[in-house]
Amino acid sequence: MTESVLLTTTRLTTFDGDRVLTGATGFFFEREGRLFLVTSRHVFVDTPTKHFPNRIEVEVHTDGVNLTGVYVLSLWLYADGKSQWRQGGDSGGEIDVAAIEIPRSALPSPAAFVAFRPEHLQRSLDEVEVGSALLIVGFPLGFHDVIHHLPVVRHAVISSAFGVRFQGQGFFLTDARTHRGTSGAAVVMRDPEVDPRLPWRLLGVHSSRLDMGTRDLKLDESLGLNCAWYADILLTLTAPLAVPATDGIAGSP
Repeated sequence: MTESVLLTTTRLTTFDGDRVLTGATGFFFEREGRLFLVTSRHVFVDTPTKHFPNRIEVEVHTDGVNLTGVYVLSLWLYADGKSQWRQGGDSGGEIDVAAIEIPRSALPSPAAFVAFRPEHLQRSLDEVEVGSALLIVGFPLGFHDVIHHLPVVRHAVISSAFGVRFQGQGFFLTDARTHRGTSGAAVVMRDPEVDPRLPWRLLGVHSSRLDMGTRDLKLDESLGLNCAWYADILLTLTAPLAVPATDGIAGSP
């Protein structure tokens, strides 16, 4: 059996019908028996770049030992003209995290994956110090173990005050080398006490690199900093629809 954190994450491809658009990263989150795929909201829709997919595909392993076998799961992003994902917002504006429910009936049998759960979320913000070591689990530029269909990890550290909304928005900063395709990756910190089967705290969802518009492209290197949205938004995005959520759940974009 491979390390459980690698089985939380799946390669995500967006489509317009049968036309491939982009590659990204997603991970599994389970709550009260319901399964969700979590990624960045801009993976599902991004008006500034005119990115409007209507379907995604993700890979699910069919054997936890023989990792060469995967099932490609296709999910429509719209039904009857309404978006099927959930996205949230707060006083700082939209949050770049989205979750779409995966029907259990759509999964292969057997299915070999590991899902984060609410107990993996970091509840006490003052327990996480600046400079703490993290991992970002994903598919940079689509790179991965193509035989075993596993992601790779990059080292990162927390580079802004955790629990303090950076510039008033719902994310913190990480210092890590990231690339396109990592959008939607889980940002985790090892904690053996949270769950022996998945000993990682889910702190954030990687969104994008952060740079300065005033940087001299010839003289100054990129900052190497990234935005990671606080993962506790998942408590809102995965709440039962009959229960009003404080940050709201989006319908059609």
